[in-house]
Amino acid sequence: MQAISIGHAGILIRTRGITIVCDPWFVPAFFGSWFVFPRNDRLDAELLHRICNPDYLYISHLHGDHFDASFLAERMNKNTTVLLPDFPTRELEREFNKLGFRKFVRTVNATEQEIAPGIRVAIHAETSITDGPGGDSALVVSDGESRLVNQNDCRTNDLDALLQHGPVDLHWLQFSGAIWYPMVYEMDDAQKKQLCIDKVDAQFARAQRYVESIHATTVVPSAGPPCFLDEDLFALNMVTGDETSIFPDQTEFQRRLATDGILNAATTIPGTSFLVVNNAVTVEQPMSGDEISRIFTHKAEYLRHYQADWAQWLADLKANWNAPSTDLINTLKLWWEPLMAMSPSVRQGIGGNCLINAGDLPIYINFFDGTVEQHAGQPFSYRFEIPRTLFETVVAQRAVDFSNSLFLSCRFTAWREGEYNEYLYNFFKSLSVERMNRTESEAKMKLQGVPSDESDIEIGDYVVQRRCPHRNADLSVFGEIDGKDLVCTLHGWRFDLADGHCRNANEKAIRVRKRN
Repeated sequence: MQAISIGHAGILIRTRGITIVCDPWFVPAFFGSWFVFPRNDRLDAELLHRICNPDYLYISHLHGDHFDASFLAERMNKNTTVLLPDFPTRELEREFNKLGFRKFVRTVNATEQEIAPGIRVAIHAETSITDGPGGDSALVVSDGESRLVNQNDCRTNDLDALLQHGPVDLHWLQFSGAIWYPMVYEMDDAQKKQLCIDKVDAQFARAQRYVESIHATTVVPSAGPPCFLDEDLFALNMVTGDETSIFPDQTEFQRRLATDGILNAATTIPGTSFLVVNNAVTVEQPMSGDEISRIFTHKAEYLRHYQADWAQWLADLKANWNAPSTDLINTLKLWWEPLMAMSPSVRQGIGGNCLINAGDLPIYINFFDGTVEQHAGQPFSYRFEIPRTLFETVVAQRAVDFSNSLFLSCRFTAWREGEYNEYLYNFFKSLSVERMNRTESEAKMKLQGVPSDESDIEIGDYVVQRRCPHRNADLSVFGEIDGKDLVCTLHGWRFDLADGHCRNANEKAIRVRKRN
């Protein structure tokens, strides 16, 4: 088996005469905010031809750094067969249909199936609204001799699930940040910097848990970080390590692993090839060690050259954003008010109203009454400041997932009265009837509180409930004692060991007591 990195979460897998391409991303995502790092716009022409003409295509989920609609529409051979995760809806399949793809293999969650002689795949689907109503997934490919786990940024709760298919040779996984928090929030600079440090630590801890569980021959850091070439966002790049950012590169992840004696994390750039023979992995790089090292040791210089090459593209992109319209509030009323009418549990969970300042237009989302109107001084618990042209463009596109279309761009600022509220962001991720039905159902279940029949567990000197209330992670695996807190390393949520209250969201307390 051979696996070639094509940038970010992208992989070209070759085995037994069959090729599978995973998450090919080339066109900058999220309104030109995210770029592939290291850059993949200079791949060898022969490799690019193979990427565009595979036997099978796997897209893990609908986020723009995985589902590159422009590249798929313009470059990908439409005769390829698409491997579909077992998501609750066929939204991913419909998006492929819009681009002209017609050949699909519908998989069954976590179940191996043969797609070609001697080649078996299993796709593990995650379906929580928190990680995206369209779902997220991980791919396992086995050829009878070698096995690859492509976890990308799928945060599976069950560490044993990916191992049920057998020992793993190559484990591709995310280690870096992939969200807008806390950088866009209005808060004290020192507090924001500490939150970034905490989040980076949580990201690394989570990734290390997966590494230790899968115990692959070779770990391949992937699915991030992106880089930011727009000057307005350039400070989000982590160059010296002192930036207020959650985007460390693979060299820092490798150092963290090495500190704990894990030395099998490969250095990976677009074009890096991994060949698995008799359970041994050989790595071949597309450039010299010194050239690769310079990408990371002279990162600022590398990014500035990269930025210059794409400056005109960025300028043209921003020039084409929509001009202000005269009926933006009425458009949102017709779109969002029916969605609020069908989601009383979501609105209850939000528990406050929201102000969106789209440039000079203040838009008031009254979740209590289920209305959209122009703000006239009413109280609010959440506020977003978004450039008018950007917001107009997102609305004109009828984007059903503001997380994917807007928030991940980091082209906004935010303020909130209290702690993080997942119901608010789940609303903005679910701006279609299909999505809101699922989001409302999940919110209703969470608000009612589903009792667990699982026994409490012991962590250090404490007895705690087994499941994290955020994403149902098994705390016997992901729970860590950190000073006065219990930390769930799956997403970095923290709980006070004295009384169980959650430091991230007030309504997410856990049961905890000191052991007798």
